[in-house]
Amino acid sequence: MKLTTTRSASLVLAAAMMISPFAANADETALAPRKVPAKTLQVPTADISPGMQKFIAAPLNPAWNNQFSTGAEWRKFADHQAIKINAGIPDMMQRMNVKMERSTIDGVRVYTITPNEIAPENRNRVLIHEHGGCYVLFPGETGATEAIMMAGFGHIKVIMPDYRMPPEAYFPAPIDDGITVYKSLLKTMSPKNIGIFGTSAGGALTLEITLRAKQLGLPLPGALGSGTPMSDATMVGDSFYTNKLVDNVLVSPTGFCQAATVVYAKGHDLKDPLLSPVYGDMHGFPPTILTTGTRDLLLSNTVRVHRALHRAGVEADLEVYEGQSHAQYQFDDRVPEAKEAFTEIGAFFDKHLGK
Repeated sequence: MKLTTTRSASLVLAAAMMISPFAANADETALAPRKVPAKTLQVPTADISPGMQKFIAAPLNPAWNNQFSTGAEWRKFADHQAIKINAGIPDMMQRMNVKMERSTIDGVRVYTITPNEIAPENRNRVLIHEHGGCYVLFPGETGATEAIMMAGFGHIKVIMPDYRMPPEAYFPAPIDDGITVYKSLLKTMSPKNIGIFGTSAGGALTLEITLRAKQLGLPLPGALGSGTPMSDATMVGDSFYTNKLVDNVLVSPTGFCQAATVVYAKGHDLKDPLLSPVYGDMHGFPPTILTTGTRDLLLSNTVRVHRALHRAGVEADLEVYEGQSHAQYQFDDRVPEAKEAFTEIGAFFDKHLGK
């Protein structure tokens, strides 16, 4: 059937509007904020374990709006928080079949977590774990829970720097401590046999230490695991706002983690790539696996790092878990999602680390 010119043009316009319904008034709506009505979010149940459903359904973190302004105040809170966490570590180590030893490496306090059975392919490999906690929380063995899970599920030796935190030291002390441990390992190991991983501030430190190693001209590690990294301390990123009061861990972009980061930075420019690594040059980075959740306040931080790595030509995997808020995949080793996440991360390291 032949169409008239006028009718044909109308159909083309209609088709274009179906593809982009706001194209006609794009100039009027450009950059206009969108108001979203209040809504109720159900706890997702499809393909999610009952244990993880409980984490997702939990009320907002009662400490979400702590606004301590000094390193001493943060350390007092961290020490109080550590009491309960430390009480559960022996049982976790038993479940994960690992042992933990405290020592120092070139003056840096470290914890070495060794599985009772190291996989044959991992006997000449080691992972450096950078613990999370907004640069101020989880001192000492309290920071080792993720390292314990990685060692247990991945059957690989893990070294966790107990890096200096406020008020003992401020930016860039954790980066310096990570570099010191990494350089020490390079004396006896190929960089290809070393991986670095961590979550939250630890995910950011994983990227920051790699950026610093690159600045120093050091050979880079074989692979990275950056879980929901605090990659932009300037609070830029869509999910800072779409997931505000949805994420029940971090809760708000202006909550406790931002306040802690400001204390840690001690007046330094928050857009410095060693504080906001998404702005760093990631060309030449090793393969990287990133992990986040759909309710994570730092979902966009993670996605942006993934895009930055791809733009730099770096192989990068992005794992997004349904319903999870910030870092919930590593809250409890008994939840199936924890085993799934660390098994995926372990498989990624196995694929990319040297033998």
